[in-house]
Amino acid sequence: MQLSDLRAIVTGGVSGLGLAVARRLASDGGRVALFDVDEDKGAAAVADLGAERARFFRTDVTDEHGVAASVDAACAFLGGLDAAVNCAGILGAGRVLGREAPMPLRQFSTTVMVNLVGSFNVAKAAAAVMQHNDPGEDGERGAIVNTASVAAYEGQIGQAAYSASKAGVVGMTLPMARELARFGIRVNTVAPGIFWTPMVDGMPEDVRKSLSASIPFPSRLGQPDEFADLVAYILGNRYLNGETIRLDGAVRLAPK
Repeated sequence: MQLSDLRAIVTGGVSGLGLAVARRLASDGGRVALFDVDEDKGAAAVADLGAERARFFRTDVTDEHGVAASVDAACAFLGGLDAAVNCAGILGAGRVLGREAPMPLRQFSTTVMVNLVGSFNVAKAAAAVMQHNDPGEDGERGAIVNTASVAAYEGQIGQAAYSASKAGVVGMTLPMARELARFGIRVNTVAPGIFWTPMVDGMPEDVRKSLSASIPFPSRLGQPDEFADLVAYILGNRYLNGETIRLDGAVRLAPK
């Protein structure tokens, strides 16, 4: 897949990892549709990327019909669709048995809805469009990249909801790739470790230093541009399919 004229949807595309991906794709000559819920950040992201390269579509990824409508609108702006990159997500931190009461089911289900169901909603709507693309080399018609987390493998105390949602993303990657193979659509997932994102910005300095020290090498937080580089590589390598790739500096999360 050529990145120079790529037409892509990026969820969570107005900040953090999603914005880094959008910047990378736009800098390579692609055009991006940014799906998110923050209209102010959406306007800022479009101003940053350029209106000819990007457009914001207010989208709740948990809303099946809303996602389908946004995909249609994005295709009209982009002139088609070649890729979808799912970066939208929430932490949903909380203990199963909290100090005051057990975790409300609403908190668990909301985390799963955004991280897992949201990724599925966008992936299936994008695939429904990409299946009709003219085949390129090797018969490729499109690519989907999801975002999981190392917490899918070593969830910490307080991450039951988050880890379950991200493990679901890992779990659906291979069967989805196998199913969509007949349409020439690849599906891969990135499982990032501890990255410098807006979620980290609010942490105290000593906490950030402790997190950095826990990473074997390099002993620092990951940079969003490094995540974007991997996404760009996945999109460009047609033989990479059905895989979940850890990007984590060899970190393995401790219980807490």
